[in-house]
Amino acid sequence: MRTYCSRLIGVPGAVTAALLLSSCNSSGLGGLTGSTTSNESATGLWSGTDSATSLGVSALIDSAGQAIFFRTDGVQFVGPAQVSGSTLAVTVNGYSNFPAAFSDGSTYGLGTVNGTVTTGSTISATLALTTNGGTALSGTWTLTFSSLSNNSSSTGAVSGNYTDSTTGAVVSINSNGVMTSQNPATGCVLNGSISTSDSSHNIYQVAYSYGNCTGTYVALNGVQFTGLATLNPSVSPVQLIMAVSGASSTNKYGIVSTLNGS
Repeated sequence: MRTYCSRLIGVPGAVTAALLLSSCNSSGLGGLTGSTTSNESATGLWSGTDSATSLGVSALIDSAGQAIFFRTDGVQFVGPAQVSGSTLAVTVNGYSNFPAAFSDGSTYGLGTVNGTVTTGSTISATLALTTNGGTALSGTWTLTFSSLSNNSSSTGAVSGNYTDSTTGAVVSINSNGVMTSQNPATGCVLNGSISTSDSSHNIYQVAYSYGNCTGTYVALNGVQFTGLATLNPSVSPVQLIMAVSGASSTNKYGIVSTLNGS
């Protein structure tokens, strides 16, 4: 028997960035040919509305299958996206947007996002998640593909100085993707990087850590954050939207940042 296998990999960020499972055709003795599975792609930037809260929802899904869904209140749902045919399945970690917490005081939870995807068109999915404090979160999303998904990406394209719309901190990114920031209000010093593994899509990988934070933000010292980002050049000033999450020895945290270019 001969077996032919192909691995398809498509595309936030958000905000705004999926894993397409391998498919095989088999031909047995006598020239009989088995069925072919064609997988849709979830790669890209997506946006829509959460039925439970009426808040906006965006998604960044990169070409390696990392997915981050996040609402306009900064709550994130993060995990590896798997697509079989048109079926989308994601086991997610949920995070409140630091320094906020969920209604029960917890900052994270576990759940799933399940639904369907049509390449370059729509995602229809349902969220089911339980926070670490025992609160159930749910929602139904219809997300539309953004044309910004197909913008090319490079560290040069995102280089420059940005101002965080929430904290007021200035974030600098050089042409090699090295990212630095210092916030006089919180004392936080940020060191990290932004990169792209797929230059044909407008999705970036982000990694950074904090040090020297004081007050409420002291909990973030030493936490390694990773996530996704996307550049929106269609607004003025341009915006770089990042969604990241990380964990200390005692807790888990999520941060969604809107950075305005200067």
